[in-house]
Amino acid sequence: MGIYEICVQAEFSAAHSLRGYPGNCASTHGHNWIIRVFIKCHKLNELGIGIDFRDVKQVLHTIMEDFDHQHLNELAVFKDSNPTSELIAQYFYQKLSQHLNTNDIKISKVKISESPGTGVCYWEE
Repeated sequence: MGIYEICVQAEFSAAHSLRGYPGNCASTHGHNWIIRVFIKCHKLNELGIGIDFRDVKQVLHTIMEDFDHQHLNELAVFKDSNPTSELIAQYFYQKLSQHLNTNDIKISKVKISESPGTGVCYWEE
């Protein structure tokens, strides 16, 4: 049986600093973050769609509203941790999973890039 993997990409702008980092990333700086969401679909609906891109984008943009044009260190979710790419990817994965996962649809991974050529993927097994 085949599996379809749908991908949706979006961007948000935000600043952060890495407390305790031994370098210039300890200072406040900003990124145009790129988020890619990968979703496994085991079935297609009667139209041949695994999950509608619009549905994914709507949930993704709702979650991103709390991040866009913010200083990420000031968000409650990062009160006790650094807003690293790793932890941002984990956060988005968990939030998207809560809203989109079904028996036939599952978030497979989330990739966060804070600059061209770098990125972190997060998934759960």
